[in-house]
Amino acid sequence: MALNQVELGHTNELPGQDREAIVIPSRTKEMALKAGLGLTLILAMTFIALPVVSLFVKSPLDATLRSLYDPVVMDALKLSLMTSTLTTLTVVLMGTPIAYVNARFHYFGRDIADSLIDLPVIMPPAVAGIALLMAFGRMGILGHYLNAFGFGIAFTTLAVIIAQVFVSSPFYIRQAKTSFEDVDTAFEDAARTLGASRVYTFFHVILPIASNGLISGAIMAFARSLGEFGATIMFAGNFQGRTQTMPLAIYTAMQGDLNVSLCLAIILVIISFVVIALVKMLTRRVYKNVRD
Repeated sequence: MALNQVELGHTNELPGQDREAIVIPSRTKEMALKAGLGLTLILAMTFIALPVVSLFVKSPLDATLRSLYDPVVMDALKLSLMTSTLTTLTVVLMGTPIAYVNARFHYFGRDIADSLIDLPVIMPPAVAGIALLMAFGRMGILGHYLNAFGFGIAFTTLAVIIAQVFVSSPFYIRQAKTSFEDVDTAFEDAARTLGASRVYTFFHVILPIASNGLISGAIMAFARSLGEFGATIMFAGNFQGRTQTMPLAIYTAMQGDLNVSLCLAIILVIISFVVIALVKMLTRRVYKNVRD
């Protein structure tokens, strides 16, 4: 009987002991997981922030301000802003109808068209430059005929814009397509029911609703064209005042004047930060409007 009581008591104590054994390791694992995630986040942030901070630390303010007046910096800055602005306007005018058609209509080969639009995103920049050269260069498929009429594209400012349009257009078209898909078709149907034409509905109903997303895509396209390097140097060359954009000027100045490179790099970092802030602000406004 005593043995049975001992065995019974031992049996009754097992569940409580098991619960302690389960709870304690569970809490330990949870704390270890949080610590591991926190450490990973700190390491990732440090890895990203350290190079950016180093740019500002290694470039004294007085040296940066002096470099701003360097002809290389001024020419590259003016050319980059001019070409990127023209590129963005071209991408918006060309990409908006393409994005709307792909968002609203189903047609044969739409998946192929989407794949072609996204191709420049994953295509290596050097390959994009060679491809543009083979198409529009002096001996290219189309450039050969243009050159016969005395119209050369390669190694000109126009080549810079073409290269930027090629690599940045997917960023706008993809964002614009998503913005058009997010517009409730009920608004469009209501406008059409009230007698509005498709064109009127597009400009007065759809565009205002999708405007934040379109602006966000245009900003990303502008930033991508501003930082374009590989396709530009292969297709347009690296001539100061004509094709030498800021990334190309950084590459060239690294061989002679580090302060000029640092100055241009800081300008691009600041522009990139502003672009990210604007995109986040516009995206937040889009989601807020959707929730409301």
